[in-house]
Amino acid sequence: MNFRINDRDGPSRIGEIKINNQKIISPNILFLHTKRFKSPNFSDILITNTEEKTKKPYFKTIKNILIDNKLKDKKKDFFLLEEKDIFTLEYAYQIFRKPKKFLKTIIKNKEELGSQKIMYTPSIAEPINLSLLVYLGTDLFDSTRAIISARNKTMFFVDGNKKTVDLDENPCVCQTCKNKKPKDMTFEEILEHNYRILYSEIKNIRNHIKNKNLRGLVEKRVKTDPHLTTVLRNLDKDNYSYLEEKTPVSSKNNISATSIESINRPEIKRFQKRTISRYKKPKHTKILLLLPCSAKKPYSFSKSHSFFKRAIFSSDNQYVVHEVIITSPLGVVPRELELIYPASNYDIPVTGYWFEDEKKMIRNYLKMYLKENKYDFIISHLPEEINDFINDIVKIDISTCIKHPTSNESTDKLKNVLIKETKKFEKLKKSERLKEDVEAFLSYQFGKKIAKKLIYNTSIKGRYPYLKIMKENVQLGMLVKEKGLVSLTLEGAKILFEEKKNLVKIYDDFELKGSIFAPGIKNADINIRIGDEVAVIRANQLVGIGSALMSGSQMKELTYGEAIKMRHLKKD
Repeated sequence: MNFRINDRDGPSRIGEIKINNQKIISPNILFLHTKRFKSPNFSDILITNTEEKTKKPYFKTIKNILIDNKLKDKKKDFFLLEEKDIFTLEYAYQIFRKPKKFLKTIIKNKEELGSQKIMYTPSIAEPINLSLLVYLGTDLFDSTRAIISARNKTMFFVDGNKKTVDLDENPCVCQTCKNKKPKDMTFEEILEHNYRILYSEIKNIRNHIKNKNLRGLVEKRVKTDPHLTTVLRNLDKDNYSYLEEKTPVSSKNNISATSIESINRPEIKRFQKRTISRYKKPKHTKILLLLPCSAKKPYSFSKSHSFFKRAIFSSDNQYVVHEVIITSPLGVVPRELELIYPASNYDIPVTGYWFEDEKKMIRNYLKMYLKENKYDFIISHLPEEINDFINDIVKIDISTCIKHPTSNESTDKLKNVLIKETKKFEKLKKSERLKEDVEAFLSYQFGKKIAKKLIYNTSIKGRYPYLKIMKENVQLGMLVKEKGLVSLTLEGAKILFEEKKNLVKIYDDFELKGSIFAPGIKNADINIRIGDEVAVIRANQLVGIGSALMSGSQMKELTYGEAIKMRHLKKD
């Protein structure tokens, strides 16, 4: 058997399992195939204890498959697969009832086994929990719960299982359920329905992985089940590093932050941590202007923020004003970081009501931000409901919002306050402020030390959001809206090389032509994340710069797959 990962979304992945020259896509369902229970004709792969010949790939169990009431014998190992490339989580169903133990077991084994191993969690899969289990990094499941539920006259649905006695009408219109009342359905019909729903959900999950939004599906599914919500919250709370390492720094995927679980997404927590630990505001800005977010992203391209911009530009010294957006689920977003994922791609419901968890998060990060970044004057152009829960942690000198931030009264007041207050400070030139903005951005992306080196003795050319960092007519890098990050040239990569940051070493005899694949990598910085700028080293010499398609750990571990998409190669 051969296993190859073709796509990733966080810890989840789409793989290709090759068994006897047949290819199976994972994640997938192993359908039980015995004398008593025949697998459905749409199944891709079977698990069986019979000698019956089948054209479909299958796994053979060492012990007899135990179903129905015999499953109550907790001392049995229900499924032990013969394939050495598969890790089977024993007693998965029993452990699953204990969220912290389950997560600890899954993650410990995933980290010890590495990416090359397939993980199989038997006797556990239902449509409602399948997306969460895949999000954790598991690959194979089976149809046991579908059989047990059918025996108990329980139908599978993506929002939870339903007893047939509780269903007056059948909400399913699949081929099996069409024109049938749930109460009249036989065991075989319920089982067929459960198989279809389970198989449909695994396909749905694979589509979400392809589109890089499995986390969104997980948040939707867990809403209807307190136990699954507990598992997800414990996963976010206790296993940030496990999730963050596998989460890209750049993405075009839009986050729909419709539940409180969105606050703890790894990409959001990373944005918050980097904003506090790496970012430093433009040096010569004196006035902090707190603004609400906008529906359109990036904020600068929205109608509401164009009103705010006009008010700022009405003063003769507008560049001393620093805009910071207050929003959920991110907390604090300095204007310079609005292109960075996920600040560039998220939606939230706007009700004027803030959950206590949101208030706590915003207060916490605003407090930490103001501890690291000092201002002489603070203006709040936030709605009253936000001011109410931040005014004890920030000394607001004046509030300019009247009823609504974009009302004529509000924008006029903001304009007049800015004209008056900006006059009190030494005038700041546009070119100087632009350079400080880019340095602030680079600090977030690479850290303060590298940012300072990249910006030293340079000028900024171009029109926002496409800004070039130039040094004596040589380009070091360029801010790219689509990526939301600075893409470096070979000249810019020299600084990564000097600082030993985001380095990937390839073998000395590796011929560098285009993209770099994992087999050619000798070593890699484990801090590299998908989407990061990486400097490629061969024979201790800088030979190229590109964008990471794997994390640094995966580059070191995997023996296949495209690892770096190269942008610039050093000419021999």
